[in-house]
Amino acid sequence: MRTWIIFLLILAAGCETAYYGLNEQFGRLKNDIMVDRVEDAMDAQEEAKEEFKDAFEQFEAVVGVPEGELKSTYRKLNGAFEDAQNKADEVSERIAAVDDVAQDLFDEWADEITQISSASLKSNSRAQLNASKQKYASLLKAMRRAESRMQPVLTSFRDHVLYLKHNLNAQAISSLKSELGGIESDVGRLIQDMERSISEAQSFIKALES
Repeated sequence: MRTWIIFLLILAAGCETAYYGLNEQFGRLKNDIMVDRVEDAMDAQEEAKEEFKDAFEQFEAVVGVPEGELKSTYRKLNGAFEDAQNKADEVSERIAAVDDVAQDLFDEWADEITQISSASLKSNSRAQLNASKQKYASLLKAMRRAESRMQPVLTSFRDHVLYLKHNLNAQAISSLKSELGGIESDVGRLIQDMERSISEAQSFIKALES
């Protein structure tokens, strides 16, 4: 089992190396790939933010629905939850992709610094590396904070979707009404964190491209 794990790690590393090598042949360095991935993560967060808003609106619309429409309402609410879950997963994948290329970029940068013979150039490059790492750490923290806000909201959505599924009656709908305030507050905090994360991403891209 351990042999297979090592083999898969070597294979993955080889694929990543080949990917970077292919991009370099077209003039795209890790820095360019990182900008692209940060932009992708930013776009995914924008889309997730809208999905969470839509999911909450669907949830809010459940209150007061006639009993005869409960099943179709459940299907709509469940669909909204699944869309939000998919977008949340995409955000996590995009953040992981950003972090992968960031670590590879910083490792390469640090390794190349050791190849510089000029002490002053080496010192300046190391200072730039440290400054870039600090900016990236701030970006990653903002993205992870927004990411962490998603799961409690999704958990709350899922709980109430399942509750509605198991209790398709007017009494279940009435009991959901009292939960709206708490979920709305969670969604609001999530959206604020996502907007801060998106702003951090925009600033980081500008710094890389300047």
